[in-house]
Amino acid sequence: MELFYPVFLLRAPGTLGVMPFTLKNLKADLDDVGSNFDGSPELEFRLATGALQLEQAGLSYQKIPPGYRFPYGHTHKEQEELFVVVRGGGRMKLDDEIIELQVLDAVRVPPNTWRGYEAGPDGLELLVFGAPNLGDQPRDDVVGTRDWWRTDP
Repeated sequence: MELFYPVFLLRAPGTLGVMPFTLKNLKADLDDVGSNFDGSPELEFRLATGALQLEQAGLSYQKIPPGYRFPYGHTHKEQEELFVVVRGGGRMKLDDEIIELQVLDAVRVPPNTWRGYEAGPDGLELLVFGAPNLGDQPRDDVVGTRDWWRTDP
């Protein structure tokens, strides 16, 4: 369901303007593309950038099942990403460093840094923000490798 609501703002003394916004539920309104990653059937991956009509940023919701490592590592040429843990916990590998993740941890990952993550025993739910928006050809900015995180250093 796509909802657009007009919001009236005072733009200049004595004038009103209309500013639209977009409302989406990240679970109910977005398709789950987790099956595209050839991994656990419980992997959930929902892309919100297009659905929310984001112009300057990107957003996804990801739910990784307990004890599962996301099957791909990736890096971006231009996009900076911010990973926010909203439920559960786990670990994240950034180039050759592994860090522990818990609820409300926020991890900024700059371009040209490899990243991958795995869920702990309670699973891992993330909101992933990226900027700039990668436009119509997002694959041009990303390099991914299956099983990038093979072993602990």
